[in-house]
Amino acid sequence: MITTTKAVINIKTDKEVKRKAQIIAKDLGLSLSSIINANLRQLIKNKSVHFSTKPTYRVRPEVEKELLQAVEDYKNGVNISPVFSSVKEMDKYLNAL
Repeated sequence: MITTTKAVINIKTDKEVKRKAQIIAKDLGLSLSSIINANLRQLIKNKSVHFSTKPTYRVRPEVEKELLQAVEDYKNGVNISPVFSSVKEMDKYLNAL
């Protein structure tokens, strides 16, 4: 049987940050301690820290649905306007719709 010795890490954070993080962790079915330990293990394994640069926005569900549809349309080349070289060209295209 493998036994590990546990150590306590004391960190300072805002009370509200801790509270919100605990709520999210609980919603994910995890403890805040397990999330922090997983991040520490990733730090050791990769010798790097990863921060996501992907922006996240909180929008109304109907807006999110429209945005996701626009992304799919773009990927599939659907509902995409051509590139215009002048304002007149753009006006002509829009007036023809």
